[in-house]
Amino acid sequence: MAYDKFNVLSSTVVPLPTENVDTDQIIPARFLKATEREGFGDNLFRDWRYDSEGQPKKGFVLNDPTYQGKILVAGKNFGSGSSREHAAWAIYDYGFRCVVSSFFADIFKNNALNVGILPVTVSPEFLDEIFEAVEKDPNTNLEVDLKRQTITLLATGKSESFDINPYKKANMQNGFDDIDYLLNLKEEIVEFEKSR
Repeated sequence: MAYDKFNVLSSTVVPLPTENVDTDQIIPARFLKATEREGFGDNLFRDWRYDSEGQPKKGFVLNDPTYQGKILVAGKNFGSGSSREHAAWAIYDYGFRCVVSSFFADIFKNNALNVGILPVTVSPEFLDEIFEAVEKDPNTNLEVDLKRQTITLLATGKSESFDINPYKKANMQNGFDDIDYLLNLKEEIVEFEKSR
């Protein structure tokens, strides 16, 4: 399933400074029955967002209209726990296109890249700077440049570079998942087969 192309993203952010956020907190297991990628955003951080009556909890950042944007800035060790890819689906379906943290669980990081979410790893110091800037001004913007592999806090001009697998980078720039990548090579594959 193709997803949005990612080149340069400039956006305000949603701050979630909590550390050790696991995939069951991102999308609780009781919501994993569907096999389509749509609809999971409604239950992103479900138990943090809503009370037992289904009412939004005051004080949780996704229920606070002060914070908006396509970038989720999270505390250290984001996406730990079980390997459920639904966690990445929920984040994408909610509308986030980038998650920033000082450390990601490996499986979550790969699942995110597979569905069009760019996980950007920054230094703990830069992560703290971002949280501080957003606390002072919720309209603070980050710019994530995939081609240059940089993330910039526009208010200060402070920037860091980040790593990404070249194959995943190319796929994100084209909006491809692994299947789309292979389908894009269909003509080359056909020509290769003819030459064998």
